[in-house]
Amino acid sequence: MNILVSALLALMLGASPALAEVEQCRFIQAKPEREACYARQEAVLAAKRKPTPTADTRSADTRMIESLQQMRREDAEVYRSLHGICRGC
Repeated sequence: MNILVSALLALMLGASPALAEVEQCRFIQAKPEREACYARQEAVLAAKRKPTPTADTRSADTRMIESLQQMRREDAEVYRSLHGICRGC
């Protein structure tokens, strides 16, 4: 009987380490500590879910930044030319 209980306990804890982490927060008595535990777990899960950036994503970001910089340069040139125009002449 003792061996069976030990085997089941080892199987439960070894099969799902993520589940074991989630279960341990549940038994923390102090509410602030329990909420902090859940917040840490959520941060870990969010980090696992976040996809790693690929080369295509980075190159698209770079192209977008370059196009925005080009538009800003063109806007600045237009503003300089408009500044020299007499208003109300």
